[in-house]
Amino acid sequence: MSGSGALSVERYRPEHKPLWDEFVPRSKNGVFLFFRDYMEYHADRFADHSLLFFHDGRPIALLPANRIDDSVISHDGLTFGGIVSDDRMKTPLMLELFDALREHLAQAGVARLVYKAIPHIYHRLPAEEDLYALARSGATLVRRDVSSAIRLVNRIPFRTLRRRKIRAAGAHGLEVRKTDDYATFVEIVAETLGTKYGQAPVHTAKELRLLAKRFPENIELFGAYEGGVMLGGVLVYAGDLVAHAQYISSSAEGKRLGALDLIFDYLIHDYYADRQYFDWGTSTNHDGRYLNVPLIDNKESFGARAIVHDFYELDCSG
Repeated sequence: MSGSGALSVERYRPEHKPLWDEFVPRSKNGVFLFFRDYMEYHADRFADHSLLFFHDGRPIALLPANRIDDSVISHDGLTFGGIVSDDRMKTPLMLELFDALREHLAQAGVARLVYKAIPHIYHRLPAEEDLYALARSGATLVRRDVSSAIRLVNRIPFRTLRRRKIRAAGAHGLEVRKTDDYATFVEIVAETLGTKYGQAPVHTAKELRLLAKRFPENIELFGAYEGGVMLGGVLVYAGDLVAHAQYISSSAEGKRLGALDLIFDYLIHDYYADRQYFDWGTSTNHDGRYLNVPLIDNKESFGARAIVHDFYELDCSG
């Protein structure tokens, strides 16, 4: 434990799991990805350096994080993972928290914190005290990715091409179904990523099936079918505010017949219509310096517009 006065910092330990998991859903900006059962499914790949912050002996914030050499990242295995705080967090307290955080990391031999801020669309209440504290602490914005999201209560209409593809998919008899056929879906994803980008999926079918079993209300797979054949699918990570398309892929035949258009029409207008946002994820590579214009144009043709994912670096060497 480190810190001064009423505020203290502790490294996460397994006995903290109940406290950690109880804090996430009542926080201002926590998402299900921060539950330990999600973070630890790939624990063998990351050296955990998650932190808990206490004020007057009560938990006030969490930081999902891992360590690589003399750097701590928040978190390499997650899309984002900054300070998770509850409604007691106020700006002066966040400044104290960052002082305690830097002191803790310096004492642990950490020279650099890489901070992946939680985008505002995932905030239940305003929760950008950390951005002010980062600026006050001398952190540098080192990377900005652009993502695409729809505010579902104020949607921009689909582009004409999208509406035409949706009608064509229906005319060909395609149907959207919830499914647990992760094996077929990952095969489609692997073929698409391999052909277009020379990459492999981050998750295996086994991992996705495991995560969906652990979080059945948050992780759902939707497929577009012609008869019994899956032509495309969208894997959605959904919280109470945002439905995020984690994986999107279709076969060549699915692309020709508008399989994904049909799925997105269903997800946006029906299945997730009660959420605040539908998030397509980022369209940038090379640390945000390259914008994949065809990719983001496709997302924007559904009415999505830009939000950003920011990465900061904070010197903790003293």
